[in-house]
Amino acid sequence: MSTPFKIDLKNQVAVITGGGGILCSVMAKAMAECGAKVAILDLRPEAAQKCADEITKTGGVAKGFACNVLDKASIEAAHEQIKAAFGPVDILVNGAGGNHPKGTTSKEHLLLEDITQKKEGVTTFYDLTAEGISFVFNLNFLGTFLPTQVFSKDMVLKKRGNIINISSMNAFKPLTKIPAYSAAKAGVSNFTQWLAVHFSKTGVRVNALAPGFFLTDQNRALLTQPDGSLTPRGNTIIAHTPQSHYGKPEDLLGALLWLLSDDASGFVTGQVIAIDGGFSAFSGV
Repeated sequence: MSTPFKIDLKNQVAVITGGGGILCSVMAKAMAECGAKVAILDLRPEAAQKCADEITKTGGVAKGFACNVLDKASIEAAHEQIKAAFGPVDILVNGAGGNHPKGTTSKEHLLLEDITQKKEGVTTFYDLTAEGISFVFNLNFLGTFLPTQVFSKDMVLKKRGNIINISSMNAFKPLTKIPAYSAAKAGVSNFTQWLAVHFSKTGVRVNALAPGFFLTDQNRALLTQPDGSLTPRGNTIIAHTPQSHYGKPEDLLGALLWLLSDDASGFVTGQVIAIDGGFSAFSGV
């Protein structure tokens, strides 16, 4: 893999949660290519270590760590292991998150017949549970909040550092069917702005990336058919993306590296950068 441009992250320790996933593994590799020592955190330690091994094979420095971003004790344990292996943290990318069927309706629009003629297998707004909504919301919001609490203290003590949260197009325009995920990502964007102001006197900058539509392991079955063609929902998304295609993981790297460079973006904090092929700019008409 080759980054679009290089910045100097030599001797910096970068932590990325959800680092075993498709998008975050590419970001981890880009930071390593720029000289960072990368701690790759994932609920699946084998996925984290696989990414780390791919980095070390190309001459980078990385190590995988098991971590549950909803368990503060697990995050703190990973923090101690990272400090022992690499030293205090300079960069945090909060990449862990995702949606779940527990927070999803079956249909885009509620119809009266969905209530009066209840059909098996149809999940309406009224069928969603507090537990399901909490699971999705916590995974995305608390899964950003808790790692930030643990890892940012190293940065504050150093009087410098960078936090990059991962928001979503859903934060700008909520998608149908997924109310919990949309609300949680809106919360991540709001938290990014709040934390940027809160940390503004410490030397720590806080920004977010808001990806549009990228094919990942989580959404591939929702957006594409087994033969690779688009599902109806996939077609709707492409129709509302002016560039008419999904993003590639590498499309995130330019904005990521720009935000991580104090020389390039030292006066940028509290921003949510959309990387969406024009989706958020298009009215649909």
